[in-house]
Amino acid sequence: MNAPVIRTDAGHQGWEAIASDPASAVIATDFDGVLSPLVEDPARSRPVEGALDALARLARSVNQVAIVTGRPALVATELSGVSGYPGLGRLVVLGHYGLERWDATTGKVTSAPVPAGVATARDRLPGLLRDAGVPDAFVEDKDSSLAVHTRRLEDPAGAFEVLRGPLTALAEETELRLEPGNLVLELRPPGIDKGVAISSLLESTGARSILYAGDDLGDLAAFRAVEARRADGLPAVLLATRSSNATELIDAADVVVDDPSGAVTVLTALSDAIAAR
Repeated sequence: MNAPVIRTDAGHQGWEAIASDPASAVIATDFDGVLSPLVEDPARSRPVEGALDALARLARSVNQVAIVTGRPALVATELSGVSGYPGLGRLVVLGHYGLERWDATTGKVTSAPVPAGVATARDRLPGLLRDAGVPDAFVEDKDSSLAVHTRRLEDPAGAFEVLRGPLTALAEETELRLEPGNLVLELRPPGIDKGVAISSLLESTGARSILYAGDDLGDLAAFRAVEARRADGLPAVLLATRSSNATELIDAADVVVDDPSGAVTVLTALSDAIAAR
């Protein structure tokens, strides 16, 4: 398989570094929008064909393969089907933007305490949605964060804008952060994001190169963390899918693909490049 179109010199350098020294590389990827297509019902997310095989093949050579997601770690583990999957015995799932960690080697989840503000926000949300005139907005309760989805509503973009102000105020009152995504507004503990998760993963593994793949505004923090490390000399590849049409993320990427099938193609090409050395 031919190498993908890499738009930047830094991306070429990162690709070469991973291919030539995979044992010191980390491969980290979001789940929704990268390994799985975006769907209206989050509970129906499943990896596209070949996604787990591509990760398993990379896992044979690289230091660490990780899924980094805003979902609870056990939910992402169940939906992705990675538990017990051949070749993914050392996989880690960083859930809740790194607040939780599931290790395939033990099958257990470790997590940090959930701030009290999450429970307060949980109690306040139904009334807030009614008062805002969007009582049917779907609330995805992730235990340590709360995501309000407008995708299922008659006017998703309009509802998103209506809710932004009230949810911003609620976040301030409960000492949480409001993080916007693709037709979703998430109330999240401060100091928790994918950038922090990726930085911690790089530190714990001692990785000397990384490929990170994302699709949404929530992945910007990870991109920025990788870019900061790259400025200090860490070779890296930033891969974006167009699943969420997150323009800022796409503009910052070294490699851009249309959808999760394209991401699988890139991951497979990287494993081919490693095998060819």
